[in-house]
Amino acid sequence: MRRTLFNDEHQMFRQSVRRFVENEIVPHNEAWEREGMVPRAVWRKAGAMGMLGPNIPEEYGGSGLNDFVYSAIAIEEMARVGAISASLGFSVHSDIVTPYFLHYATDEQKERWLPGIASGELIGAIAMTEPNTGSDLAGVRTTAVRQGDHYLLNGQKTFISNGILSDLVIAVAKTDPSARHKGISLLVVEQGMPGFRRGRKLDKIGLRGQDTAELYFDDVKVPAANLLGEEGQGFAYLMSMLPKERLSIAVMAVAASEAALEMTLSYCKERTAFGQPIGSFQNSRFKLAEMATEVQIARVFVDRCIEALNAGELTTEEASMAKWWTTDLQCRVADQCLQLHGGYGYMMEYPIARAYLDARAQRIYAGSNEIMKEIIGRSLGF
Repeated sequence: MRRTLFNDEHQMFRQSVRRFVENEIVPHNEAWEREGMVPRAVWRKAGAMGMLGPNIPEEYGGSGLNDFVYSAIAIEEMARVGAISASLGFSVHSDIVTPYFLHYATDEQKERWLPGIASGELIGAIAMTEPNTGSDLAGVRTTAVRQGDHYLLNGQKTFISNGILSDLVIAVAKTDPSARHKGISLLVVEQGMPGFRRGRKLDKIGLRGQDTAELYFDDVKVPAANLLGEEGQGFAYLMSMLPKERLSIAVMAVAASEAALEMTLSYCKERTAFGQPIGSFQNSRFKLAEMATEVQIARVFVDRCIEALNAGELTTEEASMAKWWTTDLQCRVADQCLQLHGGYGYMMEYPIARAYLDARAQRIYAGSNEIMKEIIGRSLGF
């Protein structure tokens, strides 16, 4: 089914991203998976070709393209070649962190940070999750106490994407612990601030090339000038940005599903058993037909969600539907595709094995899929 999202400029951008991915990412992706990190030099190269925050205005070094389609293209092209780790890091930076600066930063803050964010010189992260607080953001225990011209920040965060490489961390903290969600504020912690330290680079089963870490804030003096938006409005800001975050994950899920299906189709045509390609057996054809149909349905829905986001019409419930259904689908597709590969699918030398491992986290972060169902259920009047 022909996709109707793209104009000529989009297609030109896709070709540029594809060349970049094939030249700068594909040859090194396996090494980054082993090392557990994408080098900073690659971030700067991605920034130079316009992949990082394409919606950043031109006066701050960006492309000024207020169109999520460009971000979707970048995600799709990296997923197409199995570079999910790099894709996640870039997407967290561009599609999750950058919008907070665009919407809530002062002019002075934008001038200070956005050029580096666009160029890849400043890598962004957002620190929400804590050891005892996952999807319940109102329960964060990190505190930020105002003391004159600064806040004294104390707390611990975990599972933070870009946690090791990040230069700018948006820390979710309680400036009024007695007010629950109405006491949450966002503070930008910068690399090198005394008391800000990184813990372990976490050893994940998948997404191994994407640096995920623990962060510690021990009496960090964060200048009041680093408050993002208004004090006490952090929870509202987080809620307003989550639909875009969840849609970016859905985009990745569909693109990864398409890639897994494509590599499995090729394998089923080449691999023979009992004197014929394994794809010619009825069970294989049925499984492939089911996956092809579901992936197409997911593609159509997610494309419609992208259009809705660009029009300012994407609802929290729709984004939750997209995130839940497509990430569940990604896991089902990866599992079934691995099964069709047989024993070879269990070998890390086959890309489907990495696709299987990378898929699992998608159902957990940005709000678990159980939380997505809760959001959808409440919207139905329950």
